[in-house]
Amino acid sequence: MGPAHARGASRGCSRIRAVASRTGSVAAGLLARRLPYPAADDARQEVLLAIHAKRHTFASSKPFGAWLTAIARYKWVDRVRDASRYSALALDEDIAIEDHEVVAISAAALDQLLGRLKPAQARVIRLVKLNGLSIARASGATGQSAALVKINIHRGLKKLAALVS
Repeated sequence: MGPAHARGASRGCSRIRAVASRTGSVAAGLLARRLPYPAADDARQEVLLAIHAKRHTFASSKPFGAWLTAIARYKWVDRVRDASRYSALALDEDIAIEDHEVVAISAAALDQLLGRLKPAQARVIRLVKLNGLSIARASGATGQSAALVKINIHRGLKKLAALVS
């Protein structure tokens, strides 16, 4: 491929980009008056894809604008049909929302209590009792032996019980 061919190819690409840009803005103008922005943008993309897919059906003896408008109209109708099939449900104003205050306070209190333990005890209690790890996995994660993990859990829970009562 020579330099002249490359220049011609780049000119062809720039022309295609210009046509696509102009076509996209015309389609956006047609659809923006009839659809909300997100739906209009989606429909514009569909118009550009449809033009690319059906470019072989365009007759150069006919006006391009009419062909483009027809495709945009069909895509608009498709969007309206989709909107009617998937209509939005109205939400009730009094939606029950679960109160997380008790959970948040409990978690903060537990963090304070665990903070008063030795770090090794607090860590294995978090891993085994709160996160559900097995003794063997907690042992591997902390580098403590399985027996030491059990001892730290026992001593830590005993100290927690004394702090609470």
